Amino acid sequence: MRKLTFLLRPSWVILGVIVAAFAYLCFTVLAPWQLGKNTATEHRNQLIADSVRADPVDITTVLTQQDGHTEWRRVTAEGSYVPDSTVLVRLRHLDGAPAYAVLAAFKLTDGHILLVDRGMIAGLNGTSAPPPIPAAPSGPQRLEGRVRTSEGVTPGRDPLTQDGYRQVYSIDVTQEATVLAQPITPIPTGEDRGGYLQLSENQPGAFTPTPLPQLDAGPYLSYGLQWLAFGLMAPLGLGYFVYAELRERRRERAPSPEPTTSPTDPAESETSPRASDPGPAKPTTEARLADRYGRR
Repeated sequence: MRKLTFLLRPSWVILGVIVAAFAYLCFTVLAPWQLGKNTATEHRNQLIADSVRADPVDITTVLTQQDGHTEWRRVTAEGSYVPDSTVLVRLRHLDGAPAYAVLAAFKLTDGHILLVDRGMIAGLNGTSAPPPIPAAPSGPQRLEGRVRTSEGVTPGRDPLTQDGYRQVYSIDVTQEATVLAQPITPIPTGEDRGGYLQLSENQPGAFTPTPLPQLDAGPYLSYGLQWLAFGLMAPLGLGYFVYAELRERRRERAPSPEPTTSPTDPAESETSPRASDPGPAKPTTEARLADRYGRR
């Protein structure tokens, strides 16, 4: 265990805490956040696909449904627009230009009042100034649209009156009920905020409808898997650094090898032939002839 005492040094402790915190966030916050968005997007896409194939139902059947998800459901509504109930939603875009969403109140034949999104209208001459808004048609009307969930309210962005119109920053049933001083009924959508009616194309009083979202799951699944991979890689990387440190410390503690030299035997050195020793001299031709004929 003494080999691991270096892990108690402040630098290693800080590194371990950072890695542990990062892995914890990956597994408990970041990955579930992206995977949750992927699940929600898939659920929304399924609701939209089902609503495209389904026939519209009367809005009164949805108003009595207090459980389940009704967003994106196609509905019909019969009644009449409430006069002087136009509200503009700021900071919208249409074909890349500043635009407004036009809201109005619609009173059903049974007395319920709904918030209706009439669609998008471009700003005046490409600016952020609102153009003249045609009033909603009067008299009995039959509308067809989709149930949408309220967007909620952004703190610090209060309703205002500008350029002769009541204006808000989001589509929220509760806020618009206060702005219009009308008892608007939220459409049950399975969410606490309630919902409103978004008109389809070519409906009485409709402008350019807000396009449906793309039925694409998006990159959330891959992002979630990446965060899970990062959560695994961080501890593995720390383990590799610990292993590398231990290996380096073992290398430093290992004794240095002494230089090895082969001893030289004097007797062997005297008797062993050398490459520079020419050896015994070869007899000359004259000596060989003298030896052959007995001449000394």
